[in-house]
Amino acid sequence: MTKKDGAEAASATGKRLVFAYYVTGHGFGHATRGVEVVRHLILAGHDVHVVTGAPDFVFTTQIQSPRLFLRKVVLDCGVVQADALTVDRLASLEKYSETAVAPRDSILATEAEWLKSIKADLVVSDVVPVACRAAADAGISAVCVTNFSWDFIYAEYVVVAGYHHRSIVWQIAEDYSHCQFLIRLPGYCPMPAFRDVVDVPLVVRRPQHSRKEVRRELGISEDKKVVILNFGGQTIGWNLKEEYLPPGWICLVCGVPDQQELPRNFFKLAKDVYTPDVMAASDCMLGKIGYGTCSEALAYKLPFVFVRRDYFNEEPFLRNMLEYHQGGVEMIRRDLLVGHWRPYLERATTLKPSYEGGVNGGEVAARILQDAAHGKNYRSDKVSGARRLRDAIVLGFQLQRAPGNDISIPKWYANAENELGFRTGSPTASDSNDASFLQNSVSDDFDILHGDLMGLPDTMNFLKSLAELHAACVSDNNSEKHYIRERKAAAALFNWEEDIYVARAPGRLDVTGGIADYSGSLVLQMPIREACHVAVQRIQPGKQRLWKHAQARQQSKGQERTPVLQIVSYGSELSNRGPTFDMDLSDFMDAGQPISYEKAKHFFSQDTSQRWAAYVAGTILVLMKELNMRFESSISVLVSSAVPEGKGVSSSASVEVATMSAVASAHGKNIGPRDLALLCQKVENYVVGAPCGVMDQMASACGEANKLLAMVCQPAEVLGLVDIPSHIRFWGIDSGIRHSVGGADYGSVRVGAFMGRKIIKYIASTMASQASSNSNGANPEEFGQHDIGLLKAEASVDYLCNLTPHRFEHIYAKNLPKSLSGEEFLKKYKDHNDSATVIDGKRAYAVKAATRHPIYENFRVKAFKALLTSSPSEEQLIALGELLYQCHYSYSACGLGSDGTDRLIQLVQEMQHSRSTPTEGTLYGAKITGGGSGGTICVLGKNNVQSNQHITQIQKSYQNATGYKPFVFEGSSPGAGKFGYLKIRSRVIPKQNKK
Repeated sequence: MTKKDGAEAASATGKRLVFAYYVTGHGFGHATRGVEVVRHLILAGHDVHVVTGAPDFVFTTQIQSPRLFLRKVVLDCGVVQADALTVDRLASLEKYSETAVAPRDSILATEAEWLKSIKADLVVSDVVPVACRAAADAGISAVCVTNFSWDFIYAEYVVVAGYHHRSIVWQIAEDYSHCQFLIRLPGYCPMPAFRDVVDVPLVVRRPQHSRKEVRRELGISEDKKVVILNFGGQTIGWNLKEEYLPPGWICLVCGVPDQQELPRNFFKLAKDVYTPDVMAASDCMLGKIGYGTCSEALAYKLPFVFVRRDYFNEEPFLRNMLEYHQGGVEMIRRDLLVGHWRPYLERATTLKPSYEGGVNGGEVAARILQDAAHGKNYRSDKVSGARRLRDAIVLGFQLQRAPGNDISIPKWYANAENELGFRTGSPTASDSNDASFLQNSVSDDFDILHGDLMGLPDTMNFLKSLAELHAACVSDNNSEKHYIRERKAAAALFNWEEDIYVARAPGRLDVTGGIADYSGSLVLQMPIREACHVAVQRIQPGKQRLWKHAQARQQSKGQERTPVLQIVSYGSELSNRGPTFDMDLSDFMDAGQPISYEKAKHFFSQDTSQRWAAYVAGTILVLMKELNMRFESSISVLVSSAVPEGKGVSSSASVEVATMSAVASAHGKNIGPRDLALLCQKVENYVVGAPCGVMDQMASACGEANKLLAMVCQPAEVLGLVDIPSHIRFWGIDSGIRHSVGGADYGSVRVGAFMGRKIIKYIASTMASQASSNSNGANPEEFGQHDIGLLKAEASVDYLCNLTPHRFEHIYAKNLPKSLSGEEFLKKYKDHNDSATVIDGKRAYAVKAATRHPIYENFRVKAFKALLTSSPSEEQLIALGELLYQCHYSYSACGLGSDGTDRLIQLVQEMQHSRSTPTEGTLYGAKITGGGSGGTICVLGKNNVQSNQHITQIQKSYQNATGYKPFVFEGSSPGAGKFGYLKIRSRVIPKQNKK
């Protein structure tokens, strides 16, 4: 590139433009793609001022021009990474707050002044939020160039870090809304904050030398296989070993610390190496998925062995693009760290990447930016900026939109949601007509040796999908392309000549009780229609078809085949988790005994993309530890759940209950529903590490269709089943805001409640002691106020719900602190006596509200249960609804509300109070459910057509306000205990199993 070339290009366009190009401080990928766009802008004769924290060499190795100006300023932080694969979510939010929120006013003033000083014609952002607002303040148009936006990335972090950080997400979305339009790159995430979108091809750097030239320079012969180890600029601090590579292979390593020594078949690359050249000279790449590595691997048709990162929501969208074009092989993180690379590398060399799309995105984007700077309008009037901003209420993968009907949502993601719909138990209008056909079809496919289908359409669909697995794995249908990987794995799970055991467990709608379960409350729970199905098969180790990496792991141990657990879970595309998991069952043993729960929790927590397996594999460890079961055979497990994750309807409990029921049945163990629930709670508390009560598991295991399970959680005493009166109906409406019982808000409220219990016991003990020691000669009226017997009972209270509201208000409420730091509490009270949570000494906990809630909730549930059995009347419905409203606002007082659920409650109230006469009522009350902080609300109303119409109106009103059409849960189904298990055997043996 020469100055003369640029001058001629500028004269052709008539004006030399000035661009201010902001590049995010996250990783190298943004800078490397920015180089291509900047290069073409400079080739066109324009001046480009790049604002970045990336090293100069990223730009100067490709661009030597006086029209390039580098300004080293960091205006955002991206994510904070503990290492190349681990994102610290809370630290990321805190760092962003420190970098971009606290100094925001100063940043805006400085940037607006600087933009004016350079006389910028256009601001380009990849994808720095504050740059868009600074441009607006300076009166300059802004355009973003990216495949993801930070509001989408950070939104899931808010769930875990606590909603006090949510203003960060809103501020970022608001900043982006000042952008004129978005130049969107392939592999894009949902980015609803942007009003208008222009798509471009891949933006990639070009190789500067041929494969032969690079190999000659590196001294590598053509007969050598080469893998480049590239983690996007992150330092590789692992202890690499020669045996990690197949014989004859060489590994070129990016990002090696100067002091680190490498084995003889590993070679350091210079920090400023031009990676496109090295990639073009390699046979495959091993690393993490980022835009730069993924796009360049596709462009150069280089097979990519990738390892998932924790908590980076860009990844599944890029991964899908990579796998769609047959360019990717996923490596399990533990295999990366222990050096089981060979099966993955050898598999990669058999791939034939098929990307044939454009790779000139840099040139196309530069041309669009020039047009925008000259005044071309890319804005449409389809959707207003304010509406797009409302649509930006994104938490995790629960998106504010109608599936498949929004330009910001990839088509394959909507297809994945349709796949979830296929697994749902919710009947359609044609279900009654199809039921007979389905039953006959299942009979053609399987002999049912034990159990009853109970006429459940979702169970019939699941069995039908089992029968079609072997056909699905060879399907060329494009609509199956994104699921072929998990379906192929599932088809290989089973020996179709042997028996398969199937269990089913529903989710639950929390009608009343909710988070008071861990404080011993009475709860009323309804099993919903949506359920999880699990198929399990015992297989002799020698007959099990192992995945290649599992084979390599067993071979490396130099022993005969030992029992292996292999799991496939459908629906992985709806969240950033791996679709498969495997482990040697011997990993659950240590010196002849099952490992501790703490070791198991650590084992599963090492790789976030496979942490989901703790819910499934954890059931096996609990059976080993609690029932002394031992597993001599291999176990294959297929999980297919229609209970949506993150909506507060017990998706995790349904997986645990269905899995343990199927595993126990396959091994001849009969476990009663109550015991099954208690064992599954141990899975969640001790193996997963989520501090839930037992309510969810009990509802899933012990519930019955169209009845409320009444249970006192002390720890799990079932009082019986309460018939839902024929004139009453319950619905669940999902807010679209992701809920997590592992989140900070739920856990902190639980800690606050147990702190309150400890303080109450201390107060009661102190008062009882004082009363006893001073009883002789003391004023008898004084002791009449605080009966010594009651005080002594309260001094040893096991559950807060055994304390009555009037005793709480009369004696204890005034002595409880509103909030208390963990450090202060531990100093005075030592421990809160809750094995499921740990007190953080640096954190402040709300004590009074968290303690008051379960005490009053227990009273409300008792009243609700009594009212259900009273004579039907308008007054009965109004009273029941009022109890639900009171519960909802008590949740909010604890800090467990959310904007979405509050909006839905408001819509129910508006519908309730809009009636012209008292007899026209349809809906009477609603509350947030489960662990709160988003998820689903429970609505109570009359069981009639008009009520259903009003629920639909609420659904539409919420969609109009937020862009998200909420899922409505209606109907009920039997719990796992009532369903039992199916024992089936295929009538049609796939060809690969025939001998």
